[in-house]
Amino acid sequence: MAVTKPFDTILIANRGEIACRVIRSARALGFFTVTVYSEADAGAPHTLQADRAICIGPAEAKQSYLSIEAILNAARATGAQSRGLAVHPGYGFLSENEAFAQACADAGLVFIGPPASAIAAMGNKAAAKRRMIEAKVPCVPGYQGPSTDSGQSDAVLLHEAEKIGLPVMVKAAAGGGGRGMRLVRQHAELLPAIQSARSEAENAFGSPELILEKAVVDGRHVEIQVFADTHGNVIHLSERDCSVQRRHQKVIEEAPSPAVNADLRAKMGAAAVAAARAIGYVGAGTVEFLLDGNGHDFYFLEMNTRLQVEHPVTELITGLDLVALQIRVAAGDRLPLSQDDVQLSGHAIEVRLYAEAPHKGFLPQSGDLVLWRPPTGEGLRVDHGLHESGQVISPFYDPMIAKIIAHGATREEARRRLVVALERCVALGIETNRGFLVDLLRHDDFAAGRATTRFIPQHFETPAAPVADDTLLNIAALLWFERAAAACGHDPAASWSSTGRLGSPVLLQYGETKTKRLVAPSGGNRYRVQDQEIAILRRDGCRLRLQVDGQGRDIVFAFASDTLHLALGVRDFACRDITYQPPAEAEGAAERELRAPMNGKIVAVLAAEGERVSKGQRLVIMEAMKMQHEMVARVDAVVEKLPVKVGDQVATRQLLAALNPAAE
Repeated sequence: MAVTKPFDTILIANRGEIACRVIRSARALGFFTVTVYSEADAGAPHTLQADRAICIGPAEAKQSYLSIEAILNAARATGAQSRGLAVHPGYGFLSENEAFAQACADAGLVFIGPPASAIAAMGNKAAAKRRMIEAKVPCVPGYQGPSTDSGQSDAVLLHEAEKIGLPVMVKAAAGGGGRGMRLVRQHAELLPAIQSARSEAENAFGSPELILEKAVVDGRHVEIQVFADTHGNVIHLSERDCSVQRRHQKVIEEAPSPAVNADLRAKMGAAAVAAARAIGYVGAGTVEFLLDGNGHDFYFLEMNTRLQVEHPVTELITGLDLVALQIRVAAGDRLPLSQDDVQLSGHAIEVRLYAEAPHKGFLPQSGDLVLWRPPTGEGLRVDHGLHESGQVISPFYDPMIAKIIAHGATREEARRRLVVALERCVALGIETNRGFLVDLLRHDDFAAGRATTRFIPQHFETPAAPVADDTLLNIAALLWFERAAAACGHDPAASWSSTGRLGSPVLLQYGETKTKRLVAPSGGNRYRVQDQEIAILRRDGCRLRLQVDGQGRDIVFAFASDTLHLALGVRDFACRDITYQPPAEAEGAAERELRAPMNGKIVAVLAAEGERVSKGQRLVIMEAMKMQHEMVARVDAVVEKLPVKVGDQVATRQLLAALNPAAE
């Protein structure tokens, strides 16, 4: 039996929603909680909810949340070692880093997770697969040869791929998240895929080692939640279906899987338990399998040696608190239930609400979340770590805003509840994937439980850009009209006349598009905008109940600086009022000014003030959400202002460069 140490304080080595999630369970069990935070997260909810919060460094993750030394220094600063201190790593960052787990043990801290040896055993896909084959866990046919040059050469990998047969998956042996992964369907693509995957793997994970696997087409990604204690007990808590993915990253998760029956569940569960036993696992872990399109054969993919992002769906169908179980196991307790005690109730579906633009290739977004109102209702759960307004979605970390989960007696009930929850969710200020998620949930294949790992590539490869129709534009014009009237101290309805409407033009700009709307008050909170009759029936802060052409509509809105953000159904929209902007300025501002598309960091300045530049020439490069964005001149011009330098942190719409196209 493993030796455990008593503790009464838990330090959460993470941020955001998972830090808040751990705090809830830890406090319910009577533990003192400590969170860490970077300078970018000062004042974030997870720092306020804990009993104590300690700053561990600058915004960059490498200098804060990924710094083992910084976190251990924070642990020492708590002064809790004498009465026992445990560290919960959450997920991401250092949660699957065996060096961190070992460093905690060496420092006399209890690591709420598996031993370092178990993390190491599953940290490399090639070594993990070899061990699973020894443990007789079903594995995808493939090549997981040695990491030596002779075992990883282009020639060897090409030869092994030919033996396996196309299509084949090329995968980085270290890391995950879809990086260093390529699907190869044709022979001509094989060598370029191997070379690009190797380069990406080395840059992302510090290891160029690759494995090859037979590609299972139209399969399902089904994972088993396992739990083990220090007394040799190992059980599984059923499966989750995570087939709906984009670029190998999960978007929707559900439990149980619509493709798994009781017999298959027992077989997959037994294989997952065998995998955990084979590496001496302790705590919460997830064994991921690929279920063949035939619905019978399944193959080991990898094991995540931590709590999963999607753990809430398992909690909702089992009634268990997985974080509380983690803490109890780390304290040396036996698992409070056996395999026969695990009972499933209903169905749960989770979506990940991201700050991203699906129609722009799922480009991550950052900036001010002006207004955040998570949905509430029967069977709903929202895990997040945000203030209601004013919080910045940082460019330094993952762009997930929240996890929205619905539970129901049946899968269809859970699906319906989740669609309605997303329609009622308010996340204004930055682009999100909210509408995209609703489209996924409403699709016939998903509703029927037929979604495989090809679901998004087949049906949503290029999501359409949101459409601003007349109703949306007319409502926006009305709100700007009322705001302008109030700013002047006037009643918006004052321009109404018994001899006829006195219309006021409102010129809106959204993106590069401009549109003029005529707003004419009709008295009594009633307006005619263009050809639509709009009445304001109820005002409730940021919410309005409207009647548009006789139909009731609810909108949510917020003004932030010079921009109006509003949501009508699942459509989020942002625009500016440029009615009183000088015509020349209104026409030429986009050409003359380069502004930051999101919060980020300046990594290169490629021009100087007074320099003549050409259309298309790169002027500034900024980094946000782990991606680089090149800002280029839209016209031939002279650089008048260049108010940024390398290393500057810039906010959304901050001026990066001012150009003068007319300069000699």
